[in-house]
Amino acid sequence: NRSSDLASMAQVLPIKFQEHLQLQNVGINPANIGFASLTLESDKFICVREKVGEQSQVVIIDLANASNPTRRPISADSAIMNPASRVIALKAGRTLQIFNIEMKSKMKSHEMGEEVVFWKWISVNTVALVTETSVYHWSMEGDSQPLKKFDRHSSLMGPGCQIINYRVDKAQKWLLLIGISAQQNRVVGAMQLFSVDRQVSQPIEGHAAAFAQFKMDGNATESTIFAFAVRSPQGGKLHVIEVGQPAAGNQPFQKKAVDVFFPPEAQNDFPVAMQISDRYNVIFLITKYGYVHLYDLETGVCIYMNRISSDTIFVTASHDATSGIIGVNRKGQVLTVSVDEANIVSYITSVLQNPDLALRMAVRNNLPGAEELFVRKFNMLFQQMQYAEAARVAAKAPRGILRTSQTIQRFQALPAQPGQTAPLLQYFGILLEQGQLNKYESLELCRPVLQQGKKQLLEKWLKEDKLECGEELGDLVKQVDPTLALSVYLRANVPNKVIQCFAETGQFQKIVLYAKKVGFSPDYVFLLRNVMRINAEQGLGFANMLVQDEQPLADLNSIVDVFMEFSLIQQCTSFLLDALKNNRPAEGHLQTRLLEMNLMQAPQVADAILGNQMFTHYDRAHVAQLCEQAGLLQRALEHYTDLFDIKRAIVHTHMLNPEWLVNYFGSLSVEDSIECIRAMLQANIRQNLQICVQVATKYHEQLTTAALIELFESFKSFEGLFYFLGSIVNFSQESDVHFKYIQAACKTGQVKEVERICRESNCYDPDRVKNFLKEARLTDQLPLIIVCDRFDFVHDLVLYLYKNNLQKYIEIYVQKVNPSRLPVVAGGLLDVDCAEDVIKQLIMTVRGQFSTDELVEEVEKRNRLKILLPWLEARIHDGSTEPATHNALAKIYIDSNNNPERFLRENQYYDSRVVGRYCEKRDPHMACIAYERGQCDEELILVCNENSLFKSEARYLVKRRDADLWASVLTDENAFRRQLIDQVVQTALTETQDPDDVSVTVKAFMTADLPNELIELLEKIVLENTLFSEHRNLQNLLILTAIKADRTRVMEYITRLDNYDAPDIANIAISSELYEEAFAIFKKFEVNTSAVEVLIEHVHNLDRAYEFAERCNEPAVWSLLAKAQLDSLLVKEAVDSYIKADDPSAYVEVIEAAKTSGNFEELVKYLQMARKKAKESSIDTELVFAYAMTGRLAELEEFISGPNHAQIQQVGDRCYDEKMYEAAKILFNNISNFARLASAQVHLGEYQNAVDSARKANSTRTWKEVCFACVDGEEFRLAQMCGLHIVVHADELNELIAYYENRGYFEEIISLLEAALGLERAHMGMFTELSILYSKYKPHKMREHLELFWSRVNIPKVLRAAEQAHLWAELVFLYDKYEEFDNAIGTMMSHPTDAWKEAQFKDIVTKVANIEIYYRALQFYLDNKPMLINDLLLVLSPRLDHTRAVSFFVRANQLPLVKPYLRSVQNLNNKAVNEALNGLLIDEEDYQGVRNSIDAFDNFDNIALAQRLERHDLLEFRRIGAYLYKGNNRWKQSVELCKKDRLYRDAMTYSSESRDPAIAEDLIAWFLDIGNRECFAACLFQCYDLLHPDVILELAWRHNIMDFAMPYIIQVLREYTTKVDRLQVADKEREEEREKQENQPSIVYGEPQLMITSGPGMGMMPPPPGAGMMPPPGMGQPGFQGAAPGFQPGYGPM
Repeated sequence: NRSSDLASMAQVLPIKFQEHLQLQNVGINPANIGFASLTLESDKFICVREKVGEQSQVVIIDLANASNPTRRPISADSAIMNPASRVIALKAGRTLQIFNIEMKSKMKSHEMGEEVVFWKWISVNTVALVTETSVYHWSMEGDSQPLKKFDRHSSLMGPGCQIINYRVDKAQKWLLLIGISAQQNRVVGAMQLFSVDRQVSQPIEGHAAAFAQFKMDGNATESTIFAFAVRSPQGGKLHVIEVGQPAAGNQPFQKKAVDVFFPPEAQNDFPVAMQISDRYNVIFLITKYGYVHLYDLETGVCIYMNRISSDTIFVTASHDATSGIIGVNRKGQVLTVSVDEANIVSYITSVLQNPDLALRMAVRNNLPGAEELFVRKFNMLFQQMQYAEAARVAAKAPRGILRTSQTIQRFQALPAQPGQTAPLLQYFGILLEQGQLNKYESLELCRPVLQQGKKQLLEKWLKEDKLECGEELGDLVKQVDPTLALSVYLRANVPNKVIQCFAETGQFQKIVLYAKKVGFSPDYVFLLRNVMRINAEQGLGFANMLVQDEQPLADLNSIVDVFMEFSLIQQCTSFLLDALKNNRPAEGHLQTRLLEMNLMQAPQVADAILGNQMFTHYDRAHVAQLCEQAGLLQRALEHYTDLFDIKRAIVHTHMLNPEWLVNYFGSLSVEDSIECIRAMLQANIRQNLQICVQVATKYHEQLTTAALIELFESFKSFEGLFYFLGSIVNFSQESDVHFKYIQAACKTGQVKEVERICRESNCYDPDRVKNFLKEARLTDQLPLIIVCDRFDFVHDLVLYLYKNNLQKYIEIYVQKVNPSRLPVVAGGLLDVDCAEDVIKQLIMTVRGQFSTDELVEEVEKRNRLKILLPWLEARIHDGSTEPATHNALAKIYIDSNNNPERFLRENQYYDSRVVGRYCEKRDPHMACIAYERGQCDEELILVCNENSLFKSEARYLVKRRDADLWASVLTDENAFRRQLIDQVVQTALTETQDPDDVSVTVKAFMTADLPNELIELLEKIVLENTLFSEHRNLQNLLILTAIKADRTRVMEYITRLDNYDAPDIANIAISSELYEEAFAIFKKFEVNTSAVEVLIEHVHNLDRAYEFAERCNEPAVWSLLAKAQLDSLLVKEAVDSYIKADDPSAYVEVIEAAKTSGNFEELVKYLQMARKKAKESSIDTELVFAYAMTGRLAELEEFISGPNHAQIQQVGDRCYDEKMYEAAKILFNNISNFARLASAQVHLGEYQNAVDSARKANSTRTWKEVCFACVDGEEFRLAQMCGLHIVVHADELNELIAYYENRGYFEEIISLLEAALGLERAHMGMFTELSILYSKYKPHKMREHLELFWSRVNIPKVLRAAEQAHLWAELVFLYDKYEEFDNAIGTMMSHPTDAWKEAQFKDIVTKVANIEIYYRALQFYLDNKPMLINDLLLVLSPRLDHTRAVSFFVRANQLPLVKPYLRSVQNLNNKAVNEALNGLLIDEEDYQGVRNSIDAFDNFDNIALAQRLERHDLLEFRRIGAYLYKGNNRWKQSVELCKKDRLYRDAMTYSSESRDPAIAEDLIAWFLDIGNRECFAACLFQCYDLLHPDVILELAWRHNIMDFAMPYIIQVLREYTTKVDRLQVADKEREEEREKQENQPSIVYGEPQLMITSGPGMGMMPPPPGAGMMPPPGMGQPGFQGAAPGFQPGYGPM
């Protein structure tokens, strides 16, 4: 019934609500979930900016893979993801950048001229930028810059206006900027709508808006719709309007303005977001308090409203997957809301009671749920004979629920009215206007059209895609037009019929393409055979199409058999070449077959195929034999593998390509290659030698050179060996190859080649070749000369040539081949006792082209050096400067004692080392001369040491001036050092007059660390009145050396010498602790300050220093002495000395020392002196402090009153720190520092004066100090005066309260805060801390305080205080105000005595977020307030899970207690509620209540209840059980239960409703069995249409009750008579219609049978007349009976 349907629909919602993600679960900090840091540009990505420690990062959450967020270290002010791709836009200051994350590249960047306050992607390639003044669009295409669109309106320019959104329409012709601002205690929305075409703006008040494209009924194009929502003081409104002018031919959209409902508890709520579903044309409106509103875009009707989030959803976007809305709330929940297609229409129908809207939505969006409405409306119109309207309803019905064969039959059954279009045609016409017909409609429309010959209509409908094609339609069309039928079959996807049509029309090439496309497999071989009969080339193309894929469509063997049947070798070859191109192993037999047929018929084709190497899997042995038989020896060799076959064919080289043959050997094994070469040489060596040499050359590495050499030598073919080795000798490293080549070249007379290889090769064995060439006795000995020259066999060569009288070759060798070998040749000739004249002549002939050293060495070894004297003198005479020549001549002069010393001193060209070494054993003095001339230091030192020539060595060292050389001779390792030093001191230095010689020598002694020897040296130079006696550096060096080596001499040197550097020497003496010597130097040269420094710092004798200062009486000396005295803490003496020096420069040190020692009296004297000479601020400052320290307050006050540079503030602070408060008061008062003055007065106990000073200072720190002092002095009135100036500073409040509390002054601090609440600068901290103090010390005043000032306290802080003080009522009050309703309820339930109040509890409990608290509250009421539980349940029922609630009370055994609650929520038709209430009513035996309950609410277990009632003691309950059985189609059980209780009327009613004849007849029989004839007659009337007349007659006759059955029999006879009359009329009309059709001429079409197995060449007989034709008129066909199947008589012409 209706109420039951309403109850069930209450549980059905028109929306789907889903939580997709909790951001906190993927690591997002809750602090970062907000409008400023989280962006949502589409339903694909969420972008969050975070800061982890000091690291800023951007988190990108792909909603398709939300569990794996991407974190990137990016520092930016804002980040927004592209709506479609992984592209991110970043903003830092005025810099904008766009990056492609996947490609890791920057796409674009731009520097704005002003700050961007809001930005948003408005499409996949455009970003909108909103600045303080303007709006820009920035396209991603190319390198475009941001383009200004419009300026912001003044309503959106205020400082408090926040831009929250920017929207554009689909064409970006309408732009909308949205902002909000706080005005007059509410949030005001402002929008600016801008037209791009008109370039004008319009300000609008609104909070949320969106654009949509909507196509109205009857309009050709879409309209641009603008919807916006506003919350004003008058209420909420939603406006839906069309922007711009309607398109040509479009009806304008009617403006809609509807109220937006806001619940009473959401008085401050307002719209924040809007999205419009393109799929459903539904507006989704989200408010700040988390409510969602759904409105129909076309009508503006509110479909649904509910709260989906307790937190604000601050960002939204369109959810494309569901065409809904996606958003994020402040808790981090990612939520979506979408239309529930299955429920929305039924919800609108049943809950909203708006069937018109339900129908519009169902039609517009093709949604389910309105089927019953459409069927009802269709039947109503049909019954009213409004067939056109009924047809429109059927056409518009969603999901084609009325477009069935039954509907067509109903229209077919309607007769055509004269002058009007037949209803069926009207129906089809309307369907064609709407779109495509379905299968049944297409068939029934086309049948009469084709019968009437209107084929063009069918073609038109097919082109317009108005028909749904099927096989039946194709069969129908094929009778008229096979080509058109092919089009139908293709659309209907009937492969076998399509291929049949292709074959019939000769379009074979399309068969394969189509079969592949649809995945159908016909008998391709059968089709191919028929094509071959018609056209071989066409057949070839068809065959190629069959095998063009990886998997052939037909068996290749079968296809080849078809080609061979028709002897089509060429076509078969072409086919196989294409089919076998992939060279698969499984196709080897086909490859063999292809080659075989061509080798036998067309060898040249086979040769080309084999040459292309297309195939590798054929029978190679069989093909090789066929190739040899066909004369293709090359192909035969390629395929032969047996050596016997290969040798048989390969010897015929004249029939083979030489190049190929050479390459062929590369495929043979080493042994087979050798055997084949051997066979070729044996068969015809002259013909085959060249080929054999080429093969040997190319494959010598594989066949081994040794084997090939042996092979050629076995045939004594030196010519072949020469050519073979000649081709490889230049690349071979084998010595045997080179030797065999030289041997073969000699055998063949190729002497030039022998000469070349001997000269160029490095690989042959030289000794072996040398011996071979000696034995060969060639006419030309040049090869032998080359070998001996290259490998140093010159001596053997000379012996061989001299013994064989070949002296001319010796001359040729040294003159033309290698003149540099002359020394060796000369040595060899000397060894064989050749005449000296011959050797001299030979040497003179070869001039300057050999090494003189080598020649001298060779001759010198044989003691024949003098023979070179003429040649050497001649060379020198010619101007030769070669050292070797002069060396040799020097050796000859030395040996002959021919004035050698002169030669050694004057000659410039000989090598000193060579000649010196030659002289060492002969004359050491000559060796020294030679070494000295060449500066051969080491050799000269060595020869002098060995021969005790120390005097020469000393002179050489002094003149040489080489520090390194000196270092080498002055080392400890030199055993001759002492003798050398003696000669240096006594001889060398006394002889020299050059200062540099002396300087270098002295430095050498210093470097060698020989101080004693150096002193000896210097005394010799300086003290003995030499040229260098007054040399300053030498005097310095003598004193310094004495300081280092012999301190006893220092004072003597200081006294005797005068020309030294006194200050430097004195400082060195000080560093060496020779203080008296240093003092003597300073005193001698009158450097008094340095002298006194020595006494002070080093001698440490202040008395001597004081005496020295008295004697010299210099201020600088007194200053140094004063400083020393000050360092020794002799302050008084130091002050006296400074005064004598009149030196104020050390005033800082004096001040510090006086302060340390407390000598302020002396400090006053010093500072008075210093003040006269230096005007320093620090001097005056310290003087003031000294006055204070000495108690001279009058002098202090007089001093600071006059001109001075003292830092009074600093001195005052120091006096304050030293607790000299009187002096500090004078100083602070002088500089008007009232803050410090107040502090001093506080310490002096002058509290009133301190308050006055604090008022003048007006400093928080001062107020605190004075306040705390007044508290400690218990001057609470003054303390409060100070405290009022402190509490207004929030950061000072806690310290002040703690100070009072720690001293136990609770009343005073509370009084202070109470007095402060009225201050203008009162802040939240004051109210909060006063609340906390009340909770601790005056709890009775806390509630009153909170009720007055709860909005101005820090609730979380006061919550903790109230909880600690166990003030439960106040805690509940605070939880309520803080909207922590869960905790408020929990506190009430935990402390009911103090905290529970009924009205408050019911008010708060409805607001809790955790539903579990409801059930804890129920338990609480059961335990404490059971009689009030129904009131609570009524409050909770809107959000209560009633099933769980019923289970709860069942477990608690308190179900009767909540009966009022069950009554109140039964209208929700909840199963648990219904069953519980029905059980209570049964227990109460309220059968009327049970009957009303089950009638109104059907959601319960009917069978279980029926079974329970069936066993009930009361009849009425058993009757209800039967009623329930009936309602669940258990008719038999229902009737049996009625029969058991004698409920005759119910039994007859239920039998009639069952529509089951067996049940009715069973009931009739039961009535007769119990003898109740009246009920028998009544049952005949009740169940009239279910009973069989024959059964009733039989029963009446058998029981003799015909009178009771007679009314029934009369009615039956009347009904049957009427049916017969109608049949007669219908038959008559059918006969008349048949006669009309027979009189009309019929159109018949011939249809030849498909003879696919017969081709043109088979001589097919033409079909006999009439074959395949339709039967002549009047004969009829089975199932036709003169009319089209399914058409009733009376169907009018088309």
